[in-house]
Amino acid sequence: MRKIAVAVERWPIAGAFTIARGAKTEAEVVVAEIAEAGARGRGEGVPYARYGETLQAVLAQMEDVRADLEGGLDRAGLQARLPAGAARNALDCALWDLEAKLTGVPAWARAGRGRLDPVKTCFTLSLASPEAMAEAARANARRPMLKLKIGGADDLDRVEAVRTAAPRTRLVVDANEALEFETLRRLAPEFARLDVKLIEQPLPAGEDEALEGWESPILLCADESCHTRADLPRCAVRYGAVNIKLDKAGGLTEALAMAAEARRLGLQIMVGCMVATSLAMAPAMILAQGAEVVDLDGPLLLAADRSPGLSYLGSLIEPPEPELWG
Repeated sequence: MRKIAVAVERWPIAGAFTIARGAKTEAEVVVAEIAEAGARGRGEGVPYARYGETLQAVLAQMEDVRADLEGGLDRAGLQARLPAGAARNALDCALWDLEAKLTGVPAWARAGRGRLDPVKTCFTLSLASPEAMAEAARANARRPMLKLKIGGADDLDRVEAVRTAAPRTRLVVDANEALEFETLRRLAPEFARLDVKLIEQPLPAGEDEALEGWESPILLCADESCHTRADLPRCAVRYGAVNIKLDKAGGLTEALAMAAEARRLGLQIMVGCMVATSLAMAPAMILAQGAEVVDLDGPLLLAADRSPGLSYLGSLIEPPEPELWG
């Protein structure tokens, strides 16, 4: 018989993580553990206020399906029982892990992958003054890709300062919905001059119809505008890429289906994360195989990660050990 356990964990962030919507100093996560026949599967989700989630509501969702899960509800059934979000993500990933532990077949193989390779992740620079962001960029100038949080009057100065401090690294910028369309039209050519490769979610979700028909000089990527497969047709006429996150999609099951549909629609794929531990990143390693941009640096932003965790060699992430996940 299955048993479900749910725990809330708080992981201090190294300093603060600052985006256009504000700053936080700790990552608050929910961890689901599903035990069956001597095996244990785990998954981690991050309740996110921007999407209307609270810790209490996520815990209540998980409690609502406890009896069904303990009675044998599978991943397919879970998709119908819970909406996309942190609760379903934690439980879906725990079921993937449990299946791998019970069968001895790795999760990546069950997902149809021939193998699981290391991937290179972006490293995120929090929103700050141009001088502070340049200092952070200088300290990380040897990383292959830096992701800059923007969202203020000095955005061009920020990107110029970072480019000067890290002249060889690939740059992406993330506005977290903070720009107006005319501001984007003005900044995009300047960012192109500075060799920015991608602009993530420049306009507010639900107000990005202005992007339809506009020829951006830089690849645009939907984040807050794109959660599940239902959002892809709309995003396909406004963006060239989508950021798929397990917490938005509600787990690896939907995220894999979403990636396949995004490819069919001609969209590039970015695999992103919330600030969380290696347990949240491990399932996304399967999704990240072949993605154009990988942003799974959550544990690098924490003061300390869980043990065992993923192995980060600079920006290179090694596949998870079975003891962690999968």
